[in-house]
Amino acid sequence: MKEAKQLSQAAEELLQRGTVIPAHPLALNASRELDEARQRALTRYYIASGAGGMAVGVHSTQFEIRDPGIGLYEPVLRLAAEEVDAAGLERPFLKIAGICGPTEQALAEAELAAKLGYNLGLVSMGGLKEWNEDELLERMEAITKVIPVFGFYLQPAVGGRRLGYSFWRRLAELPGVKAIKMAPFNRYETIDVVRAVCESSRRDEVALYTGNDDNIVSDLLTTYRFPVHGEIVEKRIVGGLLGHWAVWTAKAVALMEEIHAIRDLKGPIPVELLTRGQEITDVNGALFDPSHGFSGSIPGIHEVLRRQGLLEGRWCLNPDEELSPGQLEEIDRVYTAYPHLNDDEFVRRHLKEWLGDH
Repeated sequence: MKEAKQLSQAAEELLQRGTVIPAHPLALNASRELDEARQRALTRYYIASGAGGMAVGVHSTQFEIRDPGIGLYEPVLRLAAEEVDAAGLERPFLKIAGICGPTEQALAEAELAAKLGYNLGLVSMGGLKEWNEDELLERMEAITKVIPVFGFYLQPAVGGRRLGYSFWRRLAELPGVKAIKMAPFNRYETIDVVRAVCESSRRDEVALYTGNDDNIVSDLLTTYRFPVHGEIVEKRIVGGLLGHWAVWTAKAVALMEEIHAIRDLKGPIPVELLTRGQEITDVNGALFDPSHGFSGSIPGIHEVLRRQGLLEGRWCLNPDEELSPGQLEEIDRVYTAYPHLNDDEFVRRHLKEWLGDH
């Protein structure tokens, strides 16, 4: 019987310490075809920003890349892997592939990701609403035999489903599950996952990452504490795998370093940092468009990257996917309100280098 796939020691240590992992967007031209030069430039931007990895083929990369007639799943994974290899990094960098669909599709995607040198698969449960928890867990276990797994609690508003404590408790026991991204955008459901991991036998082996783009800083600053069999178990959400971190990534890395310093010194949490966290949430409200059910979230990310010159336009594979009414004005507002949160100057200095001869 096949055993679960494992990470290298360097990748494991980085994952456990916690790092910045942006969700990689898709660069298209005006004909809604892949803009390879800008796709590569985005990967170069994330590497240069100091991110510890990136997630490709996920929601921010647009699920339609898998559709017949589009067929961009393999190209975008390959381009990102090539750029990481070309960078010749002397530090670990986590390549994470989005994996979705029924078991047959998910295994094919996992095998491709492993072949391209990806470290982990971020496994979505989206689109499987008729599956029971046993079936979801069997699927997950099969994937762990191909590639180490990053579990994913996706919020129902964008295709996820409610999964309670018992599901996450059983998932945490699977040897190939290395981390869980919690993105229910809900504090109660986030606690379900943290408690489930803390009460599992693998509590020290499963890294917790926030995907709650509406609560990034608070998630990263909080120590969770639960009594387990007469002992107190503490655990942190160590890093983030976030669509929000696809923009202004250099500032996200600086934020993560600041939080690491506070954790390492076990010092008090500065009030200013909590205030900045709410500013970041306000920015996320403009980018992710919760007032319209998140329908403008991908165009919102694209608009910031367009302003910086990393993308040529906001185009999505779905021609109907555009900014919601009033969203452009909201992005203008947060840009003006929080100039200290953007990394426009960093991008300006390096843009020509990342774009190459484009």
